[in-house]
This record gives sequence, structure tokens and C-alpha cells, in this order.
Amino acid sequence: MDGVVNFSSIKEYNAFNHNETLHPLAGVVYLDKAAPRRNRRLRYEFYTIFLKKIHCGDLRYGLGNYDYEEGTLIFLAPGQVIGQNTDDYYQPEGIALVFHPDLLLGTSLGKNMGNYHFFSYAVNEALHLAEQERKIILECIAKIENELHHAIDKHSKQLIVNTIELFLNYCTRFYDRQFITRDTINKGVLEKFEDLMNDYFLSDKPVNIGLPTVAWCAGELNLSANYFGDLIKKETGVSAQEYIQSKVINTAKSRIFDGHKSISEIAYDLGFKYPAHFTRLFKQKTGVTPNEYRNLN
Repeated sequence: MDGVVNFSSIKEYNAFNHNETLHPLAGVVYLDKAAPRRNRRLRYEFYTIFLKKIHCGDLRYGLGNYDYEEGTLIFLAPGQVIGQNTDDYYQPEGIALVFHPDLLLGTSLGKNMGNYHFFSYAVNEALHLAEQERKIILECIAKIENELHHAIDKHSKQLIVNTIELFLNYCTRFYDRQFITRDTINKGVLEKFEDLMNDYFLSDKPVNIGLPTVAWCAGELNLSANYFGDLIKKETGVSAQEYIQSKVINTAKSRIFDGHKSISEIAYDLGFKYPAHFTRLFKQKTGVTPNEYRNLN
């Protein structure tokens, strides 16, 4: 089995796709200029955003049937690997917006990149654009490309970074829309999450594994941790971690009320390594300690 094709620079990626390099740290890459190529696993050491059509080449393996046919945005953070090694050949299509982390050094965007969670979403959690949204995205790309064609001067970096930030802020808005318009799908995830929590605390998993984590729950629901966390936040108004803690406390209340086990035994049964941690969380969420709650009831 072949390994991974690694791109360490914008220039290297441009050459691979038969595009000219206009700036060493940023580029708009037209993938239809590339020659037909075999499916390979690809790794990028820079931020990469694909504006793709449905069912094309290296992203085909992760995509399903979507309700928006005009385009799809896929976001990759530096170091991520995408694609698979097969003997199939394809003609790349679409546009890639690429920018190196070094471009963001000393900028407000560089400090806030962690807020754009969609760079850690899975390929099948891509952003599916409506026609008007696609036009806005293309306008942003055109502004970036226009600046890339301008001779590099003291304003270049700030103007390019500002437009990338505008692009990402639009993507945040469009993801918010996607969470809303896919309300039925999202509610299905929420119901599965609730069932997962119920089954978890009725099993011996808390004793054997410990408290359920956001990452574990996301994995059980076949979602990335960041996408799962954002979805739960949009649907419930609280974080996935807070939702899990709420479930822990509600389960604890019924067991404390029963009174057949000590507080320490209940803590261990719920997955806490130390009863003191359980007591601290319980008081934080209810205002009273487990023993005080038992006495009140």
C-alpha cells in the first residue's frame, strides 16, 4: 500500500496542480488545471479549503447524498490527511483556498483560528452551500485572488488575512444555517445521544470505563467531536459536556433518593474515580451536597 503524499508549502501544492505561485503563503488553486491522477492519501501542512462539486475524486469516499447540489466546502487544518489510495484515476475539479499558518502570525485571525471548529469536522460533516451562499464565497475568493495578483507590498498581508477572516465568518454563519435547516437530522442525533446516555448508565460501562466523554459519545454516533459539540450546543443551548454532566446529576439524584447505597458507592457506580469529585460536581450543579440532598428528601 502506498503512503501519504505530503505538501509542505504552497508552492509545492501549486506545482502539483499546474497552478502559478503568486504568493508564498497563500493561494487560490484551480484544480481543473491539474492533470488526471490516481486517488492518493494527501496531507497538507497548511490550511486548505475545498470548494467542491458533489462526487469528485479524492473526496468522493466520504460524501453521501446531500440536499444542496451547487457546491460543498471542506475544511482541513494543517497536518490533516484526506483521501484514500486506490487504482482509480479522476480529474480534479473545483477550487482550493490555501494559506500557511505563518501568514497568520501576529494577526487577530491567528489568535482566533481555534474558534473555527469546522477545521476539525470530518469530511462527511462538510458545509453544503445554497446558491446565494456560493456566490458570496466566490466573491471572497475573487477578492483574495485579486490581492494575490497585486504586487506584494506592506498592505498585502493584512488585506489577504482580513478577507480570509471575512470568508471564515461567512462560513460560520452558513454552518449555523445548516444546523437549523437540517433540524430533523439534528434532532435524530439528539435522540440517539439521549438513548446513548440512558443505556450507558444502565450498563457496567461507568464502572469499567468511567464517566462518558464528549469524544467517546461523538465516536459512538459516528461524528467528529467538534461537530458533535457544536450540534448539541445549537440544539440545546448547552455544551455537550454540560449535557453529559446534567445526565450524570439526574441519574445520581434518583440513586441518592433510593438510599440503598452510600454516597461513595453511588459515585463509583457513576464512573467517578474519587467520591470527592462527585460531591464537588453535585454541589456545583444543585447547590447542596449529595448527603444534604438525601436528607432533604
